[in-house]
Amino acid sequence: MHKKIIVSGWGQITQGKELTEAIQDPLGLMAQAARQAEEKSGSAVLENIDGIMTVMTISRHYPDAARQLAQKIKATPRFTHTSKIGGESPQSLINKAAGMIARGELETILIAGAETYYPRTKNPIKPENALFQGLPEDYQGDDSIGATELELRHGIAQPVQGFPLFETALWAESGLEFNAYLMRLGKLWSQHSQIAANHPNAWSKKGYTAAEIITKNPFNRMVAFPYPKLMNPFVTVDLGAAIILMSEEKSRQFRQNRKFSQKENRPVYFIGGGHAKDRQRFLIEKSSFTSSPPLKAAVDKALQRATLTLDEIEAFDLYSCFPCAVGMALKMLELKQNDPRPFTVTGGLGFFGGPGNNYSLHAVATMVEMIAEGRINNGLVTALGWFMHKHAAGIYSATPAETDLSQHDLEDAKAPLTGSQPVPIAEKVTGKGRIETYTVIYKKDGTPDYSVIYGTTEKGLRFIANTDTDLETIIALTTKNQVGKSVQLRYDDQKRRNLAQLL
Repeated sequence: MHKKIIVSGWGQITQGKELTEAIQDPLGLMAQAARQAEEKSGSAVLENIDGIMTVMTISRHYPDAARQLAQKIKATPRFTHTSKIGGESPQSLINKAAGMIARGELETILIAGAETYYPRTKNPIKPENALFQGLPEDYQGDDSIGATELELRHGIAQPVQGFPLFETALWAESGLEFNAYLMRLGKLWSQHSQIAANHPNAWSKKGYTAAEIITKNPFNRMVAFPYPKLMNPFVTVDLGAAIILMSEEKSRQFRQNRKFSQKENRPVYFIGGGHAKDRQRFLIEKSSFTSSPPLKAAVDKALQRATLTLDEIEAFDLYSCFPCAVGMALKMLELKQNDPRPFTVTGGLGFFGGPGNNYSLHAVATMVEMIAEGRINNGLVTALGWFMHKHAAGIYSATPAETDLSQHDLEDAKAPLTGSQPVPIAEKVTGKGRIETYTVIYKKDGTPDYSVIYGTTEKGLRFIANTDTDLETIIALTTKNQVGKSVQLRYDDQKRRNLAQLL
């Protein structure tokens, strides 16, 4: 008999801008969310928890967050673990925890994460350091690196600079004029904002129209083409979440002591997950900016293991750091933007909030609550890390699946990387090249700072280059799609950068 895995409890905490109580650090928010989850699981669950996993916090540094959380909630787990950096981490931890319980290694596992980014001092962190402000200077993990040294020299380092490259390529593939394509993104993001406006834990409670989202103004300034500010993740938030997993048998032992509303009377099962990594890790290595084989692989694994089809899924939370992440998922899963099922249950990173690596744990907590209350019968959550590099998926349902979950996380850990070999790269280029995608990075005053082009040389090698920021070039890049157009290339020895001129 296979063990069925239950999400027995869940909790979410929003530490607002105006506080009447003491400010909590991420561990404090994790502890509060864990206690909420315990109320739904049953009294004394935390003191009997035998596994604690934490999503790596990057707004603060903790030497051993899982162990420190155990001390804070007065738990004595036999197993503790903290993830690496990556937005896929919460769902990956859930997949791992389900496997450990199914194998009988542990019985009850708490998964928690939180970030405290909201600036409460007169000296906020500089924007270029804000996302990873909690990492120590001597941090050695390669999970903190999203770009190659060559890309860094040309100005691609953070998600805000890299993800627009996917969107420009998707725009080219659509064949739409820019304003029509931008309105399509605006409508998608407007739907996200309306859902966030009705979520009790969302950081933003304002619903925006599509026109408001795409219209540039001092509040909604351009950040990186084609995205104005409202199409970027809302990082400066204080949010925490936690869930408790256990076997169905163990859940029955605690169930009589549960505290839950009459609406939350259905058990919720984790019935299948998947994880996959791209062989083409960095942007400069990718053969396509409009596809993501590991995204599809992770979802396909989850569906197969849950014995469901995509048509049977009633709600989605597709990872939504930027519109292109949702657009890529829609394309890879062959979903239409007018599909009546929700693509987010929280409002996404742009409106609910983007707390570092931990967003998808909020998506899971929300999805599970909706299932427990009977609003939906099942749901699929996707999550990604870095530039479409790492993907995880999980399916939650009011109906258990007759599936053995004991080996799936182990299989995924041993699975080969997904997709083709990285494309060959030319570090220094001259001659002509063809544009594959590009973006323009803007200063805070709304003026262009620099632009970045990814393309292919006449010899078929990948290049990265900057262009001039003269008005003619910027107008050309931001009004008509230049993908497929030719450029003249040269290498600047002094700046150690490739430069491209539109032809």
